[in-house]
Amino acid sequence: MPPLIDVRNLTKTYWLGEVIVNALVGVTVDVEEGSYVAIMGPSGSGKSTFMNLVGCLDRPTSGQYLLDGMAVESLDRDQLAEIRNQRIGFVFQNFNLLPRMSALENVKLPLLYKDTDTPDADEQAQRALSLVGLANREGNFPTQLSGGQQQRVAIARALINNPQILLADEPTGALDSRTSADIMSIFQELNRTQGITIVLVTHSDEVAGHADRIIGFRDGRIVSDAPVIHPKGAGEAPAAALTLAEVVS
Repeated sequence: MPPLIDVRNLTKTYWLGEVIVNALVGVTVDVEEGSYVAIMGPSGSGKSTFMNLVGCLDRPTSGQYLLDGMAVESLDRDQLAEIRNQRIGFVFQNFNLLPRMSALENVKLPLLYKDTDTPDADEQAQRALSLVGLANREGNFPTQLSGGQQQRVAIARALINNPQILLADEPTGALDSRTSADIMSIFQELNRTQGITIVLVTHSDEVAGHADRIIGFRDGRIVSDAPVIHPKGAGEAPAAALTLAEVVS
């Protein structure tokens, strides 16, 4: 079986006025289906650019990106949107919930972008909320939820279309350490019981230690790629994994 994510010599160049910024420089990496991968590196290392390309939110300047064998860089805007909506779920640091919608309504939002009606939308949203431990909070509005609960709603929203891949960009950046551990436990459970491939960007050694593999970026290049020998679980001792200091040294 080919890898789910297959990136070959990927580059991304931006122009800032008259200055060329090489955000990615010849990145080559595979991610197998069912993996749980953490992406680490300092600010400006290219990790978020890589996430945007893998998530079909942007196009590479050159190189090849195969998603489950499909050449993504050759797809048009509508085809990319379809992939994002049907195969990829996104979780961000700032939750991005609509304040005047209940948890259930926020979770259902991605279904509005489908070409066909979803008669069981409420049932799907309730199931997604159950997966993240919020089965009894469907009627609450974001202001009635803690930060950790809001992030759980955001995760449930990312799950509503049964994605193959869950992309998370600093998902615990706005949370305290205990709540962060709870969120990471949810990601592990989704990976292990639902088989969802997770790619997570983080600055935190603690968060990265929950993954099965850590890829380090620096100056637009991959500088390290190592398995986590004993992935950390909530409440356990730190895993034997690369730290951010080791990634950037």
